[in-house]
Amino acid sequence: MIGAVDIGGTKIAVGMVDENGQVLVSAECPTNPEQGFDDALGRISALLRETQSEAGGAMRGIGIGCTGPVYPLTGTIGHVEFLPGWEDANIVEALSNEFNLPVALENDADAATLGESAWGAGRGVGTFIYVTVSTGIGGGIALDGRLYRGVDGAHPEIGHHVIDPSGPLCFCGAHGCWESLASGRAMAQWFKDNAPDDLNDLATIDAAEICSRSDSHAQAAIAREGYYLGLGLANLVTIFVPDVIALGGGLMHSRHLFWGTIQQTIQSTCGYVPYQKVRLVPASLDAEVGLIGAAQVWIHHFGGKQS
Repeated sequence: MIGAVDIGGTKIAVGMVDENGQVLVSAECPTNPEQGFDDALGRISALLRETQSEAGGAMRGIGIGCTGPVYPLTGTIGHVEFLPGWEDANIVEALSNEFNLPVALENDADAATLGESAWGAGRGVGTFIYVTVSTGIGGGIALDGRLYRGVDGAHPEIGHHVIDPSGPLCFCGAHGCWESLASGRAMAQWFKDNAPDDLNDLATIDAAEICSRSDSHAQAAIAREGYYLGLGLANLVTIFVPDVIALGGGLMHSRHLFWGTIQQTIQSTCGYVPYQKVRLVPASLDAEVGLIGAAQVWIHHFGGKQS
């Protein structure tokens, strides 16, 4: 079995995953990034030992999916907004020394892409794109089961390609990137900024609550969200013409509200490519994608291609 670690800005999930992509046992703890990398490393190590003991087997190695920029070729964490003080920490070296096992690291969106490609919606697919839509927008590209990398092993930030240069400023430095227009956070911000005067208690509203509402302003936000999601996906279709695009993330729990608009936008935008042959599907691994993807990170680096 494979030890799996999924590091997010608010929580860390750890578990044991078998060779078929099944999560055998898992546990979680708060990230508490302000306590420092060494503190988090201690908690991750303890949870790995705890879950290994509960699963009752030996680990072949450890795979990690981590939020934000990471450097898979060196094993270090980059400048991650949600992990202050962790920059340049080498988590691969630290866990390898702790457990005397091979360890591999990828960005969490790339890890999820690998998981879906091997054991989920992209299984057996030639050109596969995974997109996750929640607080932000991320994703990855797999070609015949192998992760696409940019120069120096870089992770392509598909959530930050520009949709509308007159749009809102994103922390990435661009105006009107996909994430700034179509993420859950962007949807909630637009709802608040354009709300009629008679709408109250907007301070804590989020995309999930907007999707549950039936008032006209919520419906306008949903229509806008579907259009901008569709526009970004249409760009991916036009540029890559993939076999499959799988959509995951929290906002896709309400995908029925957006699906029709997304498809209409792709149809009206992708005139030069056979968009009809690109399958748009829901991601299939759902809440376990982080751990399953982390396990597949290790297989991708050390264990050979899964069939």
